Amino acid sequence: MELPESLDATFQQKFHSKPLLICSPGRVNLIGEHTDYNQGFVLPAAIDKAIYLAIGSRDDDELHFVAHDINKTFQGSLQSLDRTKTWADYLLGVLAQFQRAGHALRGVNCVFAGTIPMGAGLSSSAALENAIGFGINELFGLGLDRLDLVRLSQRAEHDFVGVKVGIMDMFASMMGKADHVIKLDCRSLDYQYAPLRMEGFRVVLCDSQVKHSLASSEYNTRRAECEKGVQMLKLYYPAINSLRDVTMAMLDEYVKDTEPLIYRRCAYVVQENQRLLDGYADLQAGDLDAFGQRMYGSHEGLSQWYEVSCPELDTLVDIAREQPGVLGARMMGGGFGGCTINLVREESLDNFTQVITQQYKARTGKDTQIHVCRLMDGTHTI
Repeated sequence: MELPESLDATFQQKFHSKPLLICSPGRVNLIGEHTDYNQGFVLPAAIDKAIYLAIGSRDDDELHFVAHDINKTFQGSLQSLDRTKTWADYLLGVLAQFQRAGHALRGVNCVFAGTIPMGAGLSSSAALENAIGFGINELFGLGLDRLDLVRLSQRAEHDFVGVKVGIMDMFASMMGKADHVIKLDCRSLDYQYAPLRMEGFRVVLCDSQVKHSLASSEYNTRRAECEKGVQMLKLYYPAINSLRDVTMAMLDEYVKDTEPLIYRRCAYVVQENQRLLDGYADLQAGDLDAFGQRMYGSHEGLSQWYEVSCPELDTLVDIAREQPGVLGARMMGGGFGGCTINLVREESLDNFTQVITQQYKARTGKDTQIHVCRLMDGTHTI
């Protein structure tokens, strides 16, 4: 039985009514890492690893949630939406945002499960928040548009879960389009689609199976380093507000010699934004080979200039670079662990999987998990 049908059956057995079925995908980011909090560009896409949620309304204020994968349940009430510090907060936080915005709700039943690999950096939490938000909007006819729901999911994560995430994860999950990437301007939220024609190619994720404790502290450090670069340049260019407004010429003149470390951090961000814009043009022209080379450039910048990679991620990219049929590869996400993202020709997929698995184990002593993805539409009813 397919997962949506299984959730449908479980819901009907438990709650004796027919649910609304929602699919809410995870996301990848093809290029543009650590650019979001610098008001730059990102290039994400929704993938066919998703959260599936069956939801129905109740006649009272009670909330009944079932996390089908882990066989856990939660019961609560709309009258007391309190943090639990468990998985239920991703659902409760969204409901709290609806209430804060003045929307009248009734209680809900929901059963959910997913095919998004946990811990791989594919934004399962954003997918779940989008799923419940989309479902509530549909069930109660609230009339919010997709961008409203994206912002609502982000506020839930900020205010209830307590993680100050950027908007990319929710945006890509909600706004994805099959066989397309989204060029998202993180300053204005303007966005455009570009085709990623996948005939004969696949997006392949290689999970390093490591997550170093450096990630959160170094993330904050990188933000501070970027902000310092902006403050240095504001002395000479008062109009700039973020690295989005900065050029390499500015950095070369006023930062390079006085603060070499700050220069490297800021230069990476300025160059990554340009790589993304060039890569977007490559996709519009159908030139996947050129786009793949920009992915390699992105990884080199992240590893050597921004210094958020790790030996395991570098090893995965090095192995991929040596394989026939691989157009591009780079680390994806905040860094210090997680996945690499690779563009691989279909006829090379079996060999790529075998070589990566064997050589990564030989070089690091660790296993990798490999996930082959297609690009799909954003959050939708089934």
